[in-house]
Amino acid sequence: MILNKSPFTTRFLSSSASTMVPFRCRTFSVSPLSKSFSFISPRTIWKFSQTRAALVDGRFFASFATSASSWANDNNSNDDDDDGKWDLKTCNNKNRNSNQDRREQNGSGTVDDLHHDIDKASLSSSFFFHHHHDHYRNNPSDRDVTAMTAAAWKQNLGRGQDDAWLKGPRPHSWFTGLHPKNCPGIDQSGTVLHSLPLINLSNLTRQKVQDYFDNTWTLFETLFAGLHGEEGFYRPAPHGLRHPHIFYYGHTACLYINKLRVAGLLSRPVNQYFESIFEVGVDEMLWDDMHKNDMLWPMVSQVWHYRRQVYQTVTQQVIQQQFSDYDHGTNAVVDQSNPLWALFMAMEHERIHLETSSVLFRETPHHLVQTPHYWPSLHPSASSKFDASLEKSIHTPPRSASHDHYKTSHPITGGDYPANAMVEIPNELTITLGKPLDFPSFGWDNEYGTRTVTVPPFAASQYMISNGEYWHFVADGAGYRTREYWCDQGWAWRTFRNAKRPSFWQPAGPDGSHEYRLRTIFDVIPMPWDWPVDVNYYEAKAFCRWKTLSRGETDRYSSTTAQTASYKESTSFRLLTEAEHHVLRGSSHNLDSARREGLADKVMTNSGHVFADDDGLTCTAANLNLSFGSQSPVNGFAPSDTGHYNVTGNAWEWTEDHFNPLDDFKVHPVYDDFSTPCFDGKHNIIVGGSFISTGDEASVFARFHFRPHFLQHSGFRVVTSEHNAPVKHLAASAGGNLESAGLGSECASNNGNKSSDDGGSSSSSSAGSTTTNTYESEATLHMYLGLHYPNSGRKENVSPIIPHDNAPYHGLFFPQRVAQLLVSLQPQSKSNALDVGCAVGGASFELARHFDSVDAFDYSHSFIQAAKRMQSVTEEVHFRVPLEGDIHEVIRAEHPDYMTPALRSKVNFFTGDACQLPLMKSQGLLDIYDGVIMSNLLCRLSDPVSCLNALPLIVRNGGIVVLVTPFTWLSEFTPLQNWLGGYYDSNKNEAVWSQDRLKHIMESNGFEKIHEEDIPLLIREHARKYQYIVSQASGWRKSI
Repeated sequence: MILNKSPFTTRFLSSSASTMVPFRCRTFSVSPLSKSFSFISPRTIWKFSQTRAALVDGRFFASFATSASSWANDNNSNDDDDDGKWDLKTCNNKNRNSNQDRREQNGSGTVDDLHHDIDKASLSSSFFFHHHHDHYRNNPSDRDVTAMTAAAWKQNLGRGQDDAWLKGPRPHSWFTGLHPKNCPGIDQSGTVLHSLPLINLSNLTRQKVQDYFDNTWTLFETLFAGLHGEEGFYRPAPHGLRHPHIFYYGHTACLYINKLRVAGLLSRPVNQYFESIFEVGVDEMLWDDMHKNDMLWPMVSQVWHYRRQVYQTVTQQVIQQQFSDYDHGTNAVVDQSNPLWALFMAMEHERIHLETSSVLFRETPHHLVQTPHYWPSLHPSASSKFDASLEKSIHTPPRSASHDHYKTSHPITGGDYPANAMVEIPNELTITLGKPLDFPSFGWDNEYGTRTVTVPPFAASQYMISNGEYWHFVADGAGYRTREYWCDQGWAWRTFRNAKRPSFWQPAGPDGSHEYRLRTIFDVIPMPWDWPVDVNYYEAKAFCRWKTLSRGETDRYSSTTAQTASYKESTSFRLLTEAEHHVLRGSSHNLDSARREGLADKVMTNSGHVFADDDGLTCTAANLNLSFGSQSPVNGFAPSDTGHYNVTGNAWEWTEDHFNPLDDFKVHPVYDDFSTPCFDGKHNIIVGGSFISTGDEASVFARFHFRPHFLQHSGFRVVTSEHNAPVKHLAASAGGNLESAGLGSECASNNGNKSSDDGGSSSSSSAGSTTTNTYESEATLHMYLGLHYPNSGRKENVSPIIPHDNAPYHGLFFPQRVAQLLVSLQPQSKSNALDVGCAVGGASFELARHFDSVDAFDYSHSFIQAAKRMQSVTEEVHFRVPLEGDIHEVIRAEHPDYMTPALRSKVNFFTGDACQLPLMKSQGLLDIYDGVIMSNLLCRLSDPVSCLNALPLIVRNGGIVVLVTPFTWLSEFTPLQNWLGGYYDSNKNEAVWSQDRLKHIMESNGFEKIHEEDIPLLIREHARKYQYIVSQASGWRKSI
């Protein structure tokens, strides 16, 4: 999940005299003027600034502060473990080396000691880091991120006795809240913890709130009891695209504190440092962005202590105090306007990470996980021998005698997995999306609003695609070796990852034999061919393409009943749309029934074990809300009344729709970037929930999304239709959203069905129908990082310009020069500034040197993510510099030396649409500013006039606007009729110049032109080719 940066920035004050300390290929400055420092509580960690120790990078502080946290835990913890098996104080005492022991005795340490600790931890890693970096650069086919960053993440191991504590069943003290056996949601046998129903916010008591919080908190810690030893907490995922488990172990607790502080329910942090490093999660921007795990994390025992503090804080200061009046016959009601909404937001956020972390567990090496006590068991179909009475109770479909034993290969239709007919929806239907504002449960911002969609007739597969069906694509169809089945981005992902099969399939025989077992969260089991296959969007689309092209040869969707559909061989297969999914839900568990009666949303009444009751024979029974600890057969529960199985639960289903806002969408101020960064045409909606979806995720109103290369407990069913698909697409342009007229952004070429808009209005228009966003490409991102951060490459000896006579160095630092121009024009006040089209943030950070606060937005999600990473004190940003042909150098993006963490923390980055300034202002995303800059943006907007006309709404009287543009008009970005100039007026037979039209528009909006100059800039394409651009800069003061 992507969170806002908090105002807190970790730093030390620097001094002029310094000693340079090498640390993992970085430079840190420690002042010799203060030779000693005291280790104190994280709650007062700002006092470290008095030591004059300088922080140039967050990882020095990570090493320093985690040690500080360890000592502080010893001095301040009064927690007693109730079973004596493990003691935090004893554990931390044993963690110290001889230098640390000496510090404990003296109560202080020296800078020399610190040098020793840092050098000891880092010198060995420096060589290996460079070695693996060079190996990766010279061997691009070797993509094993674990090998690349071995030295980096392994520095987290062996710092104490956490490893022994974390192996085997967890002691009672592992649980920082309630132990599972005492937790709400435990079953009657006292052995399995299930999820409670989603809490009803219209009928709250203190005990109900405490119960739901305890269930949420303990389920999450039960999952993390499934890591065997400390290595699993720190080892990066094989793809390197997510933080290690230690981050998520601390992240969910951190969000409680940060959001409750934003809501005004807490006044102070629990641990400021932890609430900085654990705050920002990752959205996988690109499938080859593998620079997220190179840092020193706190020890598990330190994060355990932090979680214990957070649990006590939330329980005692929020739940027990805020709900104290609701224990004697009166009930509380909480809605979005209530600050307590933030509490339920944090609970649902932790439930999201319960699921997403479980996916990372499935990707963790098997020897590093263990099945935790109290975790729901695998569905009984995972075993070839299970009790018949149990089979009846959960409705496991019987297998024929000839298929008693699971096969590792060559599954048979009708025996190992069910034949999958297409079931028709014969009539046109209307679906209204959206959750009412007064619905009595928590919802994320994207669930609210409304949209009515007309759904024409279609047919969908009776079941989700099973492992058995998908095996034929992998084996018979050579699906992962055939370029024809894949869209361009999908094939690029497949070749980069060298994918040969679904990620959770594990070979059970020699390569090429296509023998497989299945990895579940904690186990490797015989392949259940009748379970849904787990794939990403690209893999699902490739299967659809294969089915389309091979219908005449291997069509496994023959009609078997009167209600199944028969279509022409030319008809193409595709995925569901969001609206079609809600059609398949039928009449008893759908949007309309839930809007009429809140309890018709079954997660409001059904706990995990209840969802699987009723012998699986009612259409609302489902493998949902943690009924089981795994998936189940695709025909394991009764179908909806449309005849489709597993419409809810078991596994998420990929859709063709881009993640999109409903009409009247509004962000929630406590979590203002939960959804909006992903309205980018690069995320696809998933629907229906999985076996581990709990709380709001299991609601009929849930709208979640992932990037197409992202792996979740997610599968798909196939759809065919003779009509236009009711799909919602957002195609990113430089200036705003474009609603596409074509199906499938990155995989459009692989969709055979026609499609149309669903009637929603677009926030901006473009001249073309392309769905490609130039500014989301990786090459463009890297080029802009070079433009905005020309200091980069010093350590790698890569100059921003190849040295030569008369080199145009004056073209460097273009973003910084634009920001300095605004300052030189002397706004009447320097309270706040806005960077419209901020790209990757170079100008925004420069503005922060002169203004108290800076807002900065861009339509490109990848640009904003890069800017936020440049803002972080704990992350590195790397980018590629093309040298010649396919030869390139990877360098680290670097700020100017003066750009301190404190300055960077003054910038608030978010995604936005420059053509929708009034809407953004009404939603509270924009303020009224003393200064505004727009750098090389105007001629990339689909409607530049609407942007200019909105400036009076956001500029304070006496404020300054700086517009910088080369007036490079292109129809691919701006329709010809919207150009300011650059064309001939046929009526007057004269040229229309952009700067003249710009002057007229600005003056008519109450701005006076006070400055004009030409500003050159240089963009590197490769070592010997550059773009040299001369933009016109104009300054405008708003009339007082």
